[in-house]
Amino acid sequence: MNYEQDIKMLYAPEDSLILVVDDTTTNLEIVFDILMNVGFKVITENDGKRAIQQVEYRLPDLILLDVMMPGIDGFETCKLLKENSATCDIPIIFMTANSDTDSKVKGLSIGAVDYITKPFHEEELLARIKTHLQLRNLTKTLEKRVAERTAALSKALKDLQESQLQLVQTEKMSALGQLVAGVAHEINNPVGFIHGNLGHASVYFQDMINIINLYQQHYPNPVPEIQEEIAAIDLKYMLADLPNLISSMKEGVQRIRNISTSLRTFSRADSDRKIYCNIHDGIDSTIMILKHRLKASENRPDIQVIKDYDSLPELECFIGQLNQVFMNLLANAIDALEESNVGRTYIEIEANPNKVLIQTTLTEDKNHILIRIKDNGMGMSTDVQQKIFDYLFTTKPVGQGTGLGLSIARQIVVEKHGGTLEVNSVLGEGSEFIIKLPIQ
Repeated sequence: MNYEQDIKMLYAPEDSLILVVDDTTTNLEIVFDILMNVGFKVITENDGKRAIQQVEYRLPDLILLDVMMPGIDGFETCKLLKENSATCDIPIIFMTANSDTDSKVKGLSIGAVDYITKPFHEEELLARIKTHLQLRNLTKTLEKRVAERTAALSKALKDLQESQLQLVQTEKMSALGQLVAGVAHEINNPVGFIHGNLGHASVYFQDMINIINLYQQHYPNPVPEIQEEIAAIDLKYMLADLPNLISSMKEGVQRIRNISTSLRTFSRADSDRKIYCNIHDGIDSTIMILKHRLKASENRPDIQVIKDYDSLPELECFIGQLNQVFMNLLANAIDALEESNVGRTYIEIEANPNKVLIQTTLTEDKNHILIRIKDNGMGMSTDVQQKIFDYLFTTKPVGQGTGLGLSIARQIVVEKHGGTLEVNSVLGEGSEFIIKLPIQ
């Protein structure tokens, strides 16, 4: 009785199901009673074919299998079970009256874990069952731990790669920000000087024009030498064109100032906390920086940028990082449009011009900002769409794409801002990226 109590404690039999297969009813009854008495769950079958059907319906933890049976014998039954991936790990113990070495070797070679010779002793039967159930449980536990450890290591590796990626990108953007800020500062000084002095120069030139006009009114007939000089410099044209020159210089200086402002806005260094910003300023600064790629060339007309901005509240965000996202998505849109132009003539492109639509809206519940960047380029297949945000995935030729841009973009949107970044695309029609950002 004490032995049976020990068996129950060791096996946790309520969790173990044993299938007993034997064509002799008496043997089945004996084994059934022994196993049930110590608390195992037991199912029985009297031939190999029915045993296989039973296993497919309900997987046991261990099988006690008679060797000599009508139909398919124990060896064949064992072989079929081991060939099935769903049942190959179930431990099989042969029960046989034949104890010759050749039979044992054959059984073990096809996958059995042990042999019990009839007639068997109850203690021996339970001891062997105990051993192989423990081995199976240990194997399962080990496999589970290996799987969990592998998953943990994989996640740790992925987190490390993403951290390194973000660190490298942050350092790069920080260095770029410092460089651009320095260049913008150096540009601002002379540009500010020119911009300020152009106003005074305009007033001075106007005063000089007024004086010249007064001289012409009061001295309509100057000496020949002055008349010759007036004719040589075409004074009338000069006086008419000079205001235009001043105006053009003012416009050029203002454009330089706008570019400088856009550079400083785009490369703005993020602090260790979010700040409230106008998203449209970030988008506009990115467009300004990419303007050289949007201009017409000998191969195509301008790429049209259509802005459809909603009235948005200021967003608490890391604006420098979001500008990276806008830059990546807009640059990719331009790449897609240029790819779609391959093989098309200038006139064909002009008839169906390249377009980038940038739309901003509030969601219906007013809790999120939606930013849509859509192009009418090549589009993407379903397979590419599923991989587009994967680390190091790129469809561009070697040397032209790193596969980091969209991975970083999603990381910034999702992890840094708690938003989402999704793509909708139809092959041959274009792609649309949708950024969804929560309003804090």
